[in-house]
Amino acid sequence: MIGILLKGHDFNYEVSELVKLFTSEFKFIDCKDCMMVIENDLFFHNDNVFAKTSYCENYGVIYDHIEHRDLQGLCERDRKKVIKETIKRSIFKILEKKFKITPPWGILTGIRPVKIVHSLLDDNFNDNEIKEKLSTDYLIDDEKINLSLDIAKRERKFIYPLDEDKVSIYIGIPFCPTRCYYCSFPANSLKQFGSLKPAYVAKLLEEVQGVAQLLKEQNKSIETLYIGGGTPTTLSVDEMDTLIKGLFEIFDLSHIKEFTVEAGRPDTINRPMLELLKKHNVTRISINPQSMNNETLEKIGRSHSVEDIIECFHLAREVGFDNINMDIILGLVDENLDMVRNTLEKIKELSPESLTVHTLAVKRTSKLKENLEDYQLAEYEEMVNMIQLAKDYAKDMGLNPYYMYRQKHMLGNLENIGYAKEGHECIYNMQIMEEKQSNYALGAGAITKFVYLDEDRIERVENVKNVEQYIDRVDEMIKRKYEEVEKNAK
Repeated sequence: MIGILLKGHDFNYEVSELVKLFTSEFKFIDCKDCMMVIENDLFFHNDNVFAKTSYCENYGVIYDHIEHRDLQGLCERDRKKVIKETIKRSIFKILEKKFKITPPWGILTGIRPVKIVHSLLDDNFNDNEIKEKLSTDYLIDDEKINLSLDIAKRERKFIYPLDEDKVSIYIGIPFCPTRCYYCSFPANSLKQFGSLKPAYVAKLLEEVQGVAQLLKEQNKSIETLYIGGGTPTTLSVDEMDTLIKGLFEIFDLSHIKEFTVEAGRPDTINRPMLELLKKHNVTRISINPQSMNNETLEKIGRSHSVEDIIECFHLAREVGFDNINMDIILGLVDENLDMVRNTLEKIKELSPESLTVHTLAVKRTSKLKENLEDYQLAEYEEMVNMIQLAKDYAKDMGLNPYYMYRQKHMLGNLENIGYAKEGHECIYNMQIMEEKQSNYALGAGAITKFVYLDEDRIERVENVKNVEQYIDRVDEMIKRKYEEVEKNAK
């Protein structure tokens, strides 16, 4: 156990998130009374900030590191940001020596590293200046820097020029056949909650009515529509038909560029459902295997086989879908590099238009977290090899990295990457990650993000997660959105 002693500041949270990249065996202390101590001392001199970090064993200093930055001319918000980064760099250098590992994302613990690149591009930094800043300020390694820059440049033609009058719409369907062991999303089992689906769709369309009026009052137009979950295709064909007809009748969708439905799990996909989605001009669907190994599918709580996935994919092609995404997760229980290679080989044979490669995240409300001691998860080096293998296969399939994000508690503190063939990038995914556009999210557990570009500010408005409460309180969900808009109109 390492004691963390902070002097001259109280950035406990920021330091804690950084230290977790290296070890979970630490605690904060208020005096040097441990055998192993990392001591960070913050002080100022002539408008410079200095952060000195020492690592001590048996009360003696083993090594130390000093970072400093000039604060002259910075506003209060920027000063605070620079101070935090200076502290984190100083501690990072000591942790790097102590544990003999170098996390590739450096001191970054946030989930949207590409946003930093966009900000620098907005400020007219050139490629070399961006690379230097990411390396010097954040200690990111060269491979991740190049990846971030590549993705940012690919995204910009879809995101820019910025337009506050355009929004994206998310419709949440919080039902699933079963709950996967890694999942923390709103996902109510059909066995227990399936009878609520008709009432849920009806109430969801009431929220659509309220939000449509709000958008009309603000003169907002809808750029993309995304139906996610849960598993949207747990709805019956009639329920899905009612929902999509209602969306087109209530919303003005005459200018949308993209309409995605997560078909998701093969055990909810059939020809009538696919034909209905095609009839309603859905432009993009996801068929998400997560793994193409039957033993893994059983362990993670899936009630379908690899053969079912392949059959559903071919069925979607027969129906006419020419923009299909597939999701996989690296680091699933008991999976090794050869099993990941098997998954990628089978996906390569199918040749989807896009592939989203997730690194397993141990989420707080998942079954995985509850029973972590029962699972053998991949080590850091194996995760790195899996990500590299996926990158190689994506390139071989003609897929380019086009968006990226990270999550807390990901194995190896690595990343999720979306790959797509040229012209098949998902606009919704890029917008939701880079947060340059407001996203109105409807349904149980949905979180709306209001983006205020001129203030560089984002406000979140949450819907209740419980399906029964949502059905009873949908008027309140509409009211919450109105209140946020009215508050900022003053």
